[in-house]
Amino acid sequence: MAVTYQNGILLCENVDVEGIAEKFGTPVYVYSKNKILDSLSKYQKALNSHRYLICYPLKTNYSLSILSLLKRHGCGFDIASEGELQRVLAVGGNPEQVVFSGVGKSKKEIEMSLEYKIYSLHLESWEELDRIEEIARSKNVRAPLGVRVNPGIDSQTHHNISTGIKESKFGVPVEEAGELYQRIKHSPYLEAKGIHCFIGSQVTKLSPILEARDLIIDVVDSLEVYGIKLEYIDLGGGFGIAYRPDEIEPDVSSWVREIVEPVAARGLRLILEPGRSVVGQAGILLTRVEYLKKTTRNFAIVDASFTDLLRPALYDAYHNILPAHKHSNVKPFLCDVVGPVCENTDFLARDRWLAVQQGDVLAVLSVGAYGLVMSSNYSSRFRPAEVIVDGNQVFEIRRRETIAEQIQNEIVVYV
Repeated sequence: MAVTYQNGILLCENVDVEGIAEKFGTPVYVYSKNKILDSLSKYQKALNSHRYLICYPLKTNYSLSILSLLKRHGCGFDIASEGELQRVLAVGGNPEQVVFSGVGKSKKEIEMSLEYKIYSLHLESWEELDRIEEIARSKNVRAPLGVRVNPGIDSQTHHNISTGIKESKFGVPVEEAGELYQRIKHSPYLEAKGIHCFIGSQVTKLSPILEARDLIIDVVDSLEVYGIKLEYIDLGGGFGIAYRPDEIEPDVSSWVREIVEPVAARGLRLILEPGRSVVGQAGILLTRVEYLKKTTRNFAIVDASFTDLLRPALYDAYHNILPAHKHSNVKPFLCDVVGPVCENTDFLARDRWLAVQQGDVLAVLSVGAYGLVMSSNYSSRFRPAEVIVDGNQVFEIRRRETIAEQIQNEIVVYV
């Protein structure tokens, strides 16, 4: 976790989070630098003796300071849009350590990828293959490709984030992979670099990942019969984290060591795309209690809302919530933690026992992944500030949004 109690005061690394709330206002996202690096190091140490590349997916958390930190500690990047590529370039990321995933790559995104010579485009369909080949021909270059295979494997996670099942929009059926690679092999404008598979997010069981790995290895072995030798296997990310206090987190080091062995035995490079398991536990969202309201239910009404943290409303996701200061004289009561937006779905937690008073600061835990990146301006709310903690130092890495910034691209037309 990014936080611990010391004498009833909640600390992020060595900093009192209540002090952060006072200085930067609420709601505010707070990240622990050392928790991020500790989580990343578990992957790097487990892979140290093998050929590998960690491609952190920007969709998880695209704060430039976090991207810069990860780049400086050896990460490449997984992108899914033009904007994400621009963010990688903005922090000095190496395009040759970038893979581009996603089912709807535009012509401009493909052109940019070829212009900056990214490591690989992950191919999602026959139709996309036609588009990439046409663009590569027009530029007289070879497009580096890795076919994204849909293995038809249930990752045993939430349906909305299970991406390897047959009915999902991602990848091509495994039965079509061989034919696709044959097409790539015979084109002077295409290059088969690797193969990609991503079965889902927040995966807490290793067996589906191993099943997908073995299936992908079978495809790789079958391609060599036709003289198609790949450079890498990309098994995506999706390793889960413990959101509830009683959950046991996957052992990243042992998972990775088991995954890599048959890949390394074939002389292939292993690419992994860990996001949530690198930054998820490193982030907290600080919010202040505006009112305690009692009707047929009890409500702690806070100044954060689903515009700041969408996961509870979107997935009914659980996030543990702790008070920034433990009261010795306040009795816990059962309540819903809700925001000020005029929607019934605007909540951060249901049925929590909290010992809090009006004006208290609460810390919503495990929000480093899919937090601010999914925020919105619904109800003209301002996106919150972000800070990063390093030991006893706090650095602001994103200022709180203003109304001027929110409306700067709007044009008033009197029609």
